[in-house]
Amino acid sequence: MMNMLKIGRRSLKVQLLAVVLSFLSFLISLGLLSIRELNDVDRASADIRDHWLQSIRVLGDLNNFTSDYRTAEASHLLAANPEQSANTERDMVSLAHQITATQDSYEHIVQGSAEQAMYQGFRAEWNAYQSISSQVLAFSRASRKDAGGALYMSASRIAYAKASDTLGKLTARTVAGASKASGRAVSTHAYARKLIIAVVLLLVLGIIGALQYVTRVISRPLLELAARMRALAGQDTDVDIRGTLRDDEIGEMARAVAVFRNNAIELAHSQSGLLQQASMLEEKLQYEQRMTGLQRNFLAMASHEFRIPLTIIDGHAQRMVKMQAELQPAQLAERAEKIRNAVLRMTSVIDNMLTSSRLLDGEPGLYFHPQEIDIAALLHDVCHLHREIWPKVSIFEKLGQAPLIILGDPHLLFQAFSNLLANAIKYSPHGGLITVQASVQSDHLVVSTQDNGIGIPHSDRAQLFERYHRGSNVAGITGTGIGLYLVKMVISLHGGKIEVFSAEGQGSTFIAHLPMARKK
Repeated sequence: MMNMLKIGRRSLKVQLLAVVLSFLSFLISLGLLSIRELNDVDRASADIRDHWLQSIRVLGDLNNFTSDYRTAEASHLLAANPEQSANTERDMVSLAHQITATQDSYEHIVQGSAEQAMYQGFRAEWNAYQSISSQVLAFSRASRKDAGGALYMSASRIAYAKASDTLGKLTARTVAGASKASGRAVSTHAYARKLIIAVVLLLVLGIIGALQYVTRVISRPLLELAARMRALAGQDTDVDIRGTLRDDEIGEMARAVAVFRNNAIELAHSQSGLLQQASMLEEKLQYEQRMTGLQRNFLAMASHEFRIPLTIIDGHAQRMVKMQAELQPAQLAERAEKIRNAVLRMTSVIDNMLTSSRLLDGEPGLYFHPQEIDIAALLHDVCHLHREIWPKVSIFEKLGQAPLIILGDPHLLFQAFSNLLANAIKYSPHGGLITVQASVQSDHLVVSTQDNGIGIPHSDRAQLFERYHRGSNVAGITGTGIGLYLVKMVISLHGGKIEVFSAEGQGSTFIAHLPMARKK
């Protein structure tokens, strides 16, 4: 019973739970303290924003409006005609409304008792001034400018100065209060920032301490056990298993590793033989799978690619035998030409299969024999061959007049561009113009094959050049799925690249980039 309690106390689960709970409590305490200090900062900022700044703005407006009102009073006395007097009086009425509205705004702001007392004094003094100002205006309207001017320079000036002084003192007091509040806000913010920095440092120290504890008590022993297990997996059975005397989960794991070591020693003698047998079986399985795939592809190719030209040859041969006495030389030549086209088609298929077999099943570099060739002439031969195989297809060549010399393998390049042109013909079931173009761009030769066929679905673009992959929209069209894979392999052997631009139902354009031969 005592041993079970001892194990329970030293259980990694209990230890980790204690560490997590302690760390979580520490984190919550620090978070609450930080939140409290941030709330103090928010309150100080809100006090400045909602009270002091508003008060200063309103008092500034009052200073401006009262000063403008006093100026308008003088302008009324100095008005040269009734129209100027009327305009000035309208301005004074507008300013009076603005002063009243600004006073209402100030009164809606909560103020201290001293500020309220000073404001009430200003309000009473301003009302007294407005009363005297009304008398000045009355004299001015009655064309008694002298009496109005005398009143303006005496009682009106004294009343305005008194109200203005009170408003100035209130403004100065408000500015001083705002400055003091700003200082408190800055101090509160600085204190909160220092506290948060201290909280972050304590948190970092706590994390470091927790990581050190986990590393020393859990991680390091587990890594040591893992290293010994890897050594055992590598047939090193002389390793020393530490920690078997621990009374926690790691001790259980160490004892289990020790048992595994003993079993590994017993299994080490038979493992080599099993691995050899498994390797042999895997090689045989891969070979059988490859042979089955090749046989299936060959049967499909023979069924679809050879049947049509053989049927054409047989049909024309039978016709020639039956009608040998009736056939004219022109008719005989026409049928012989069709037989020849069918043979060319079969020859092209056989060459493609042989080239593919050599490159796919062997080392591609062994069959790569580069030499200086005129790619324009090679492309012309490719187009001529396919015109003979497919007489009804429209193939347009844009190869220019000058030779385009590159360093390449003529056989491989002929097969690659023949595949591209064959695909353009095959996947254009409704015909249409096929364009083969070659041009020089910087130090590269660019060869493009463009058709107006069925196009390539967007979902097939990523696997387009993969071996045995065929598009999702080519049902009913024969093919093995290695043509584009072979094209990419040949272009890569020449240090180039190939790209495709296509949209389903709008045709495709394959563009090959090949390096030009360097001038000696």
